[in-house]
Amino acid sequence: MPRPLIVTLAAVAGLAVAAAGAWFWLGGDEPRPATLRSERTSALYSLIDTRQADSKPLTVDEVFSAGNATLGTLRRVSAEQLDGCDEALWGVTAAGCTQALRAAYEGPAGVAGQFVIFNLADGRAADALVTALGKDGFVRPAVSLDAAHSRATVRAMGHYVTVSWAGTPGKSGTDLVPTLIELDKLGQVVQARVVAAT
Repeated sequence: MPRPLIVTLAAVAGLAVAAAGAWFWLGGDEPRPATLRSERTSALYSLIDTRQADSKPLTVDEVFSAGNATLGTLRRVSAEQLDGCDEALWGVTAAGCTQALRAAYEGPAGVAGQFVIFNLADGRAADALVTALGKDGFVRPAVSLDAAHSRATVRAMGHYVTVSWAGTPGKSGTDLVPTLIELDKLGQVVQARVVAAT
């Protein structure tokens, strides 16, 4: 076989492997963020490490109040409690989860984001969901964004897991870090639960 043909075939095979890897990471038809940061729970949340210690259910108004209807340049377009936790997920299940609350935000130039909070049994279950979201599946998008140009943060905080996800409509030059920071502020509802438990 001529050397140029071998090189060409090797290059095509390499591209096919890279494409298959990208398809797997992005979940085929199901989207995953291009950049993901994950955090396990810590001693800061020990007072609410179990649902038993923090038994009052979350409410949409508590998590998505009038005060966070806008976050920086983002404007909230929807807020809801889902019928079941698995409705918010693909590729993973949230064992022992009793609530999933979600909000969608839109901003200028097509930037969009969403925030989801899951109410799990304890910190171990929260850490397990964080791990699963890092490798097996992710949350379903509630806004239109290009997953290949998106960033997300997943945090376990006591018996809660929060997911902040921001993206653009394919504009790779957009800095999503400020948008993600704004979305992540919605997790302050968990800090309020810690304060209430003291």
